[in-house]
Order: sequence, then structure tokens, then C-alpha cells
Amino acid sequence: MDFVEYVIEQALVLIPALYVLGMIIKHTQFVKDKYIPVILLVVGIAGAIALLGVTVEAVIQGILVTGVAVFTNQLIKQASK
Repeated sequence: MDFVEYVIEQALVLIPALYVLGMIIKHTQFVKDKYIPVILLVVGIAGAIALLGVTVEAVIQGILVTGVAVFTNQLIKQASK
């Protein structure tokens, strides 16, 4: 399934940003791994709202870009095993 089909063009910039942010958070000692997706979700929704305005579509796009970023991270992890 191609998740990127559902993400609008303006929100695509958030995917690598969230991925990098997740990697940065992963290397800190302050945040447990189980909380990283939740933090990325909040940042993804906030980023989408900043780009698209306060709409339901912006919230949905934030959820989608976060999902794609986390999914990409998991694909890379599983492919290296």
C-alpha cells in the first residue's frame, strides 16, 4: 500500500523532518522509546496545522505523515535484520 498517495504535497516535507526528529529523540537518554511515536504525532499534527491552517484535514495529514515516518523507520529497522 502506498501511504504517500494520501498525503498532500504541502505536507510531504514533514515526513523527513519527523523521521530526523525521531532519530534525535531516540539518541537522548530522557525519553523512553515507547513515547517517541506519541511525541512525533503531536509534532506532526502541529506541523500540519502550521502548514495548512486549523482544519480537520490538517489533523488528518499530521496523523498520516507521522504514520509514514514511523512506518519508514520500522521498514529500515526490519530490513537490516
